[in-house]
Amino acid sequence: MSVSPTEQPIGVAVVGAGYWGPNLVRNFQASPSFRLRWLCDLDVARAQRVLGGYSTVEVTGELDRVLDDPHVQAVAIATPAGTHLDVARSALRAGKHVLVEKPLAARYSDGQLLVEEADRRGLVLMCDHTYCYTPAVLRIRELLRGGALGELHYLDSVRINLGLVQRDIDVIWDLAPHDLSIMDFVLPENVRPVAVAAAGADPIGAGRSCVAYLTLRLTGGAIAHVHVNWLSPIKVRTTLIGGSKRTVVWDDVNPTQRVSVYDRGVDVAGPDELGAEQRREMLISYRSGDMVAPAMPEREALRSMVEEYATAIRTGRPPLTDGRAGLRVLEILEAASRSLAEGGALIALESALAESALTDSPSPGSPLARSPLAAGPLTGTALTEVTA
Repeated sequence: MSVSPTEQPIGVAVVGAGYWGPNLVRNFQASPSFRLRWLCDLDVARAQRVLGGYSTVEVTGELDRVLDDPHVQAVAIATPAGTHLDVARSALRAGKHVLVEKPLAARYSDGQLLVEEADRRGLVLMCDHTYCYTPAVLRIRELLRGGALGELHYLDSVRINLGLVQRDIDVIWDLAPHDLSIMDFVLPENVRPVAVAAAGADPIGAGRSCVAYLTLRLTGGAIAHVHVNWLSPIKVRTTLIGGSKRTVVWDDVNPTQRVSVYDRGVDVAGPDELGAEQRREMLISYRSGDMVAPAMPEREALRSMVEEYATAIRTGRPPLTDGRAGLRVLEILEAASRSLAEGGALIALESALAESALTDSPSPGSPLARSPLAAGPLTGTALTEVTA
């Protein structure tokens, strides 16, 4: 994104100098659309180390100093999820646009408060769903929404590695937000999750699930599956999206061929209007066509995300990963937590229930017929330090 000579860079502050904050600092400093003015962290020495000895960016451990600065129009928050409500709401009430690291908040109700606050004040609330801005995911979104894959049949995602066992959240809340945000980003507008079931295990006695599987029912009969794991000796980042015409495979750890599109699949001979019994007797043929590996430009996803933030601020349009996208991810996470607590029960999403109530009532056997109770808060995330 080029900045017009008449446009002044947007003053921005980063809150949180832990794991993710330095990445935001680097990209805001490299962007002509922004001028980084503050880095805020309770550990001031750590923030100074992130910036180096020659930086003109100011450092503070007090959020109020940042929010009182009239030259700061935007804030980027890279702190623990349990602090997101207080920090982001304070920034919005100070008239600042807000970018929040995933997840949007520690619970759905907190995220809803942030979305309402931003709407009321006419400010941008954006989620840093970084993977959505990779060239691979942008291409997959184009293929799926443009009809190149045909009708969606399934989505299967694996995100496993020998990872850090978190102290305050389980593996679902740590890793699955990436896959759920990608799914939300690429799904066609007429396809949405309606219910989720989760299974998890804690084989090392960590006190929380370290391995987990999520199964999501989608409208139109499609299914999605997410596997997350902290205990795998190998790193796998693979997503398969199968459609009636083609299947796309995204291998994020393969730099030479991240995206492959296969013209291979199963065809059923005969008219679609036949009944189920008749269709069972019909012939199934296997299609074996070409595999195409589209060329992927090399561009850092976080750089694209930063420019999307700038565009949303300057134009007033919702960013591609706005607060409502964050809410949709939170709803699935809370439903998955409830499913774990109920032994893997299929939990209907309240948004799908509400939409169903406006149209037709679900059949007794439908997953939507099971009205979920209000999910409880995410335990263990009431952290007080503004650090990552």
